[in-house]
Amino acid sequence: MRNYEVVFVIRPDLEAEATTAVVEKFTQLITGQGGQVARVDQWGKKRMAYEVRKYREGYYVLVEFKGTPAVAQELERVLKISDDVIRYLITRLEEEAS
Repeated sequence: MRNYEVVFVIRPDLEAEATTAVVEKFTQLITGQGGQVARVDQWGKKRMAYEVRKYREGYYVLVEFKGTPAVAQELERVLKISDDVIRYLITRLEEEAS
């Protein structure tokens, strides 16, 4: 399995429970596809450098996980169609030297 990290920005106008539900939805998607979530870091609301979909700020979340390329592809597909996510970026981390 490969190491990945995803940073996604959630709409700032969601309630706290809805924001938590969105984060839980994506972590469960990763584990449901056979991946392993290593770390979830919720950065909170931050102001963005420019306006995206008429929002000037967003709720930032970083998730580090291990999985196959199929897990990353499915995560990207769901992030792309999710109305609660403003932006996302999935990156593959370099393997640690043994």
